Amino acid sequence: MNIEVTKPAVRWFKEQFEENEHKSIRFFARYGGCGSFQSGFSLGISQEEPEHPLAEVQVDDFLFFVEEKDAWYFNQHDLKVKYSRTHDEIEFESQEVTR
Repeated sequence: MNIEVTKPAVRWFKEQFEENEHKSIRFFARYGGCGSFQSGFSLGISQEEPEHPLAEVQVDDFLFFVEEKDAWYFNQHDLKVKYSRTHDEIEFESQEVTR
């Protein structure tokens, strides 16, 4: 699994989490909401240090990651994190693994 975070999305994270010294961002499965990976679940965001990362990517001062325990949610797909100017928020996109 790979994680891609676009430059506009990184700018959004910088604005939201600029004053916090912890720059580790975890994407995790949570019950409810509308997600593009598993019906009835959506992605959550939290600031915490990785324990057993399945995937991680360092962009600028941020470490973005997914823990192994959330692998089921992604179902062999990559994660792309984008920023929506229309909604002024980040969006998650599922990308089928082609390797």
